[in-house]
Amino acid sequence: MWQYKQLEELSAKDLHLILRERTKVFVVEQAAAYQEVDDIDLYATHLVKRCKDRVEAYCRVYVKDGYARIGRVMVPESCRNLGYGRELLQVALNYIGVRYPKRDIQIQAEAYLKQFYESFGFEIISDLYYDENIAHYDMKLKAKVPASVQE
Repeated sequence: MWQYKQLEELSAKDLHLILRERTKVFVVEQAAAYQEVDDIDLYATHLVKRCKDRVEAYCRVYVKDGYARIGRVMVPESCRNLGYGRELLQVALNYIGVRYPKRDIQIQAEAYLKQFYESFGFEIISDLYYDENIAHYDMKLKAKVPASVQE
C-alpha cells in the first residue's frame, strides 16, 4: 500500500522503518558516511510503499529553487528486481503532476541509473560528478502541463 505523508503525519514506527531502510541503503550499503537525515525531511512529502512492517520502496518529494525534486529514491535490497523502482518513480511523477503540475522536476541520479531515469523522459543537465564517492548526474524532466492549463 502506498502512503503519502508529511513528517508530522508519520507515526514513530513508520519513521523508524523509513530511516532504518534509508540508513541501510545510503550509508551502510553504499559505504557513505554522511548526514543522511536532513532538514528536507521536515517539509518533504514522504512516499512509502509498505507491506505490513516492511518498507518496499521510498522516496521524498519537495520543492526547492522552483523545481519539484525527487530524492532519497530507495528500494531495499530484498525488494529489488520486482519492479518496485519503476512503480515508485511513476507514483512520484503522478504525485508531482497533481500537486505541482507546472513545475519541472529535478533529480540527483546515480550514474548507473541514468538509462532508468531517461526511460521516464529525464535528461542530463550536468557533467558527471561525485557525491560521497558515488558517480551522479543532475537530471531534469519538463513539466507535462495539459494545453488547457497552459493557456
